[in-house]
Amino acid sequence: MIYDLTPRISERLKVWPGDTPPVREILCDMKRGANLTLSTLHATVHLGAHADAPSHYGANAPAIDERDLDYYLGRCQVMRVSVPCGSCIQPGDLPTAIAAPRLLLATGTYPDPEQFQENFAALSPELVESLHQCGVRLIGIDTPSVDPFASTDLPAHKMCLKYDLAILEGLVLNGVPPGLYELIALPLRLAGFDASPVRAILRSDPPSGR
Repeated sequence: MIYDLTPRISERLKVWPGDTPPVREILCDMKRGANLTLSTLHATVHLGAHADAPSHYGANAPAIDERDLDYYLGRCQVMRVSVPCGSCIQPGDLPTAIAAPRLLLATGTYPDPEQFQENFAALSPELVESLHQCGVRLIGIDTPSVDPFASTDLPAHKMCLKYDLAILEGLVLNGVPPGLYELIALPLRLAGFDASPVRAILRSDPPSGR
């Protein structure tokens, strides 16, 4: 069984206000007599389901092409947390114990990627620190950011930088049952970039170990 966690990329997909929305420029079109179809994508690298690079929130931190792919591939746990919109998830909000080095949190507070809303749930820095202590290496969430919309100091991002936790944002976790899986969410090797879109999937037979 495969679960696709990636929203459909089209001009209807909403990105962070002020960022570059996805636009397809058609250079050649077989429907108009060309011998092939050729397109250009104009968009932010923080597009849909995406991996933040540490350089997005740390001035001298690694870019996305410098990240070990091991963060984004392997044993993963999905949890569904019951929290209000606009809240920051605390350690006590997790419904069960950590059982894998990668954790995806389904909050249900950002239900439609084609409708941007500001009051999504985010992570508390206390939660990030607690996850690090439990051996978590990657944290993913079904919202546009691990920090609240209005945050400028980005405490959850900064705590992920401190403990070297990889970040996945913009996931679609509707219909994914809680449990253990194999995560595959590989970023592109974009030299010097602060993020990369990913095609994030879960496979239902989790590998052993990391």
